[in-house]
Amino acid sequence: MGRPVVLSNGQLFVGLDESGLVHDFYYPYVGLENLTNARSSQHKIGVWVDGQFSWTNDGSWHTSVNFEDDALISNISLHSPGLSISLHLQDYIDQEHDSLVRHITITNDSHEERDVRLFMHQVFEISRNGRADTALYVPDDHYVLDYKGRYSLLIAGKFADGGDFDQYAVGNFRIEGKAGTYLDAEDGELSDNPVEHGGVDSVIRFQRRIAAGESTVIDYWIVAASSQNDAQTVHNMYKGEDMQQRLDSVRTSWRNWLEEGDVTLPVDHKRSLQHSLLIVKAHCDDRGSVLASGDSSIFNYGRDYYCYCWPRDACYALWPLIRLGHYTEAKRFFSFARDTMHKDGYLMHKYQPDRAIGSTWHPLVHGRRKELAIQEDETACVVFMINEYYEASQDRMLVDDMYHTFVVPAANFMLRFIDDQTGLPHASYDLWEEKFLTTTYTVTT
Repeated sequence: MGRPVVLSNGQLFVGLDESGLVHDFYYPYVGLENLTNARSSQHKIGVWVDGQFSWTNDGSWHTSVNFEDDALISNISLHSPGLSISLHLQDYIDQEHDSLVRHITITNDSHEERDVRLFMHQVFEISRNGRADTALYVPDDHYVLDYKGRYSLLIAGKFADGGDFDQYAVGNFRIEGKAGTYLDAEDGELSDNPVEHGGVDSVIRFQRRIAAGESTVIDYWIVAASSQNDAQTVHNMYKGEDMQQRLDSVRTSWRNWLEEGDVTLPVDHKRSLQHSLLIVKAHCDDRGSVLASGDSSIFNYGRDYYCYCWPRDACYALWPLIRLGHYTEAKRFFSFARDTMHKDGYLMHKYQPDRAIGSTWHPLVHGRRKELAIQEDETACVVFMINEYYEASQDRMLVDDMYHTFVVPAANFMLRFIDDQTGLPHASYDLWEEKFLTTTYTVTT
């Protein structure tokens, strides 16, 4: 249900696993579509040093995966005793563009200069089952492009001094008896194969000689866009920039967002609060959805995942933000709720981030009697949260906008949705979506 690190800018959402590898990659919504192949393989990071090779998730590395204290920026440390190499990763989603950037510091922990090669592997599944994707190397602007239809994923990077990756390989992934192009990295050399179609993956290599005890810095990026031209524009901008400045700018942006909140806490509580706020913020889509979870791991064991917006859960997630003075996310969600409300004044139990109704196992018939497949508390919670928002913000304009378009229809529905015998709210599904009845919880909402 949770990733050690989640990163987002409200349109691109990335979840990293316990080894600091890309596990989930959602675009263009937070929670929709997942463009990775995380059910079977994550992106990989490999290191070759003077003839020895190791993947960072092969069990031989000492790993620490965390966040910075006051920004949605990862703080990942990887150390290989066998290779005497350390990697420090600061990963972030660009606030201006839909890009995952990995700021990687490689340190030679040995007592002699060494030939160090970093391999960055990526595997996407843009089309379902990965049978119609294309990956190719673009020589003019020196990048790898993975694309299908309106999804373009551009992979590239550079050293801090501007040097480029020096080798690449594109190939098939888990089709036609082929395990994946990532295996091409294990001898320290890549084939420079320029194109493949179907289920595909790719690897790029960065090579440097690093002196004893010294470090070198690489910025690696995946740009997501609706066209190759749009992705290439961002890529060329990164190529001409000091990426350390972009990292600093993203950090400042997150700190400024945290400072919008009206709160004073002891230092020992502040970090936990900031961390919690940032995690909630990461799950907020710019178009109003608040995602329950972006972790796709459960899909390996069940029929579905938690990449939906439950209106009740969204309200409870946003409540502390409202009380602390972060209002933008709540306003966007209220618009989301208004636009997804049924014409009869109720909300369905869950929605996709693009506002389509989510999947369900709730029937529309009980004992041959027609019933609504809803949880009534989800409609009530939004009305309650609009009031909480007004009490905190005194934003009369928002209330005026929502009153006749959401509050009145919802209130009228709840007044009608009453059991004739008990005078209590009519039966609907309970909090855990298991039982169809009238519960104390639903009545109190």
